[in-house]
Amino acid sequence: MKNIYNLLFGIFLAGLMVLPVDKVSAGNKDRSGQAGASELLIDPWARSSGWGSVNTSNAYGLEAMYANIAGTASTKGTEIIFSYTDYCQGADIKIMNFGFSQKLGQNKGVLSLAIMSMNFGEVDITTTNSPEGNLGTFKPNLLNINLAYAKAFSNSIFGGLNIKVISESIADASATGIALDAGVQYITGDKDQIKFGVALKNLGPTMKFGGDGLSFRAVIPTHGNDNDLFTIDTRSETFEMPATLRIGASYDFLIGEMQRITLAGNFTSNSFTKDQFTLGLEYALKPYFAIRAGYTYQDGIFNSSVADRGTVFTGLNAGFSVSVPFNKEKETGIGIDYSYRSTNPYSGTHCVGLKLNF
Repeated sequence: MKNIYNLLFGIFLAGLMVLPVDKVSAGNKDRSGQAGASELLIDPWARSSGWGSVNTSNAYGLEAMYANIAGTASTKGTEIIFSYTDYCQGADIKIMNFGFSQKLGQNKGVLSLAIMSMNFGEVDITTTNSPEGNLGTFKPNLLNINLAYAKAFSNSIFGGLNIKVISESIADASATGIALDAGVQYITGDKDQIKFGVALKNLGPTMKFGGDGLSFRAVIPTHGNDNDLFTIDTRSETFEMPATLRIGASYDFLIGEMQRITLAGNFTSNSFTKDQFTLGLEYALKPYFAIRAGYTYQDGIFNSSVADRGTVFTGLNAGFSVSVPFNKEKETGIGIDYSYRSTNPYSGTHCVGLKLNF
């Protein structure tokens, strides 16, 4: 039976890597800026972002919704996470994130829901006639709603699907889209210390903006001497989703019953930006404390100019978790997570999360 599962895993893995070939074009930097919905590339979870989201292979529980949706299948009961991110501190961008996952029963899988909202504060309204503003303000809003299902097909194989609804809006224009994530994880070793994972993210149809903000009033000459006032609608160009392919592996060095050191690596192929390689290390004193760090490399990461790097992030990620267990056997308890991502410019990205298991 295990061989059959391994065969099915291999077929599924090959299918995941072949199907999106037309979408994932190996980090074509010449296409940078052509995709939309780039907020889908932001990890809003404090624990996973603390080592660069390197945990494609070993993400577990609700936080796996970003790194690899298959990892949510390891949820033991009910899990709730609230997180707050001060994104690029000094830019006045805030991210609020809420997630809920529930195990449906023995061998029935796990259902998860997550909502991420980005707040950019108030932006001055300007026009060609009033470039200095003084016309009021508006608030851009970005909202992602995730609904996912994951299941353990055996003790070694986990798989999951995530459907996303993406909403982007300002006062007089908006766009809505749908995207899909899919992922698998494979665990092996005498003590389940070896893990592999593959995830496809942000696959979906194009999006397009519409609304009153794309129309204007104009006077058009007619056949007579009179001029008529018309409302003219401009056409918005469609844009694609930022599709990505993530491949990762990890190994747990177990020290007795209480300590663990995990080494993890990940490759991310971005269809519209540069490819990324991440290496991460985590030390855990189970189940009370964990500290982690990671480094993400991409072409030009050591350049001082943002234009040359292609990102404000400079590669370094770090974080820690503190947990208070209520019941070790049932893995219930409360935890606080923190992560830091270095940036240039700005004063880094800080994320704090509160996690409840019951």
